[in-house]
Amino acid sequence: MSTAAEVFKPKKRIFIALSGGSALVAALLFYGAWRIAVPGLAQLHTKLPALIGAAGLAVLLAFLGGVGGIVAALVGLSVPRYFYVWAWKAVNILFPFAVGLGRLLNIAREKIEQSFIEVSNALVLRHHIKVPGNRIMLLTPHCLQKDTCVHKITRNVENCRQCGGCCVGLMLGLAHKYGCHFAVATGGTLARQMVKEARPKAIVAVACERDLTSGIQDVFPLPVLGVLNERPFGPCFNTRVDAEKLEAAILTFLEGPTSGGNTAQS
Repeated sequence: MSTAAEVFKPKKRIFIALSGGSALVAALLFYGAWRIAVPGLAQLHTKLPALIGAAGLAVLLAFLGGVGGIVAALVGLSVPRYFYVWAWKAVNILFPFAVGLGRLLNIAREKIEQSFIEVSNALVLRHHIKVPGNRIMLLTPHCLQKDTCVHKITRNVENCRQCGGCCVGLMLGLAHKYGCHFAVATGGTLARQMVKEARPKAIVAVACERDLTSGIQDVFPLPVLGVLNERPFGPCFNTRVDAEKLEAAILTFLEGPTSGGNTAQS
């Protein structure tokens, strides 16, 4: 069995570079706009240009500091909890700008989202979070179920017959083995509702790049390890998940000796 550190080998450069680049571009744009506006601002009040310039500089330094804080955490430097929280918020705010900058540089959104997910995973691994199995939530999309299956699992995962026709039975087996909550969602709204009801302390989420990215941002500061699904037949249809990555993610969070338990029903 591989460890989580071996399974999750992130390529973090893309997202970090684009986030930092976005902050620098914003700084240049703000400086240009401020320089143009200085004469008009000075006519309103002599101190107004300095005040607006100082406020803008403070915001831009906060964003750059946020990116720097994430980089510091990733390379192993000690980062205070309060600064880490702000740093992650700053990076989340910069995400759409990073995507926009990536589009200008002809970098596919999917690659940026993959990098974002891996940065998030790496930060979670750095915190060495341990919780009981019944406080871990395994959250997956319904597209992992075989399309011809007649057993509805979105409201009760125990309806799965574990026939081996898709990955759901495998995931249910892991949930039983480690005593995790297991929920299958049909969309982001239902997923957020399930998280609210289960009140986990850690989440192992399986989804595509887009859904994992938005989900990680939605539930912050809850720790999430994201596992990308495999799509041999295209998106949202008979998708699969790597069992080794899934179990490694669960074991990363699991506190104490492994033991079975009852899966929470959704």
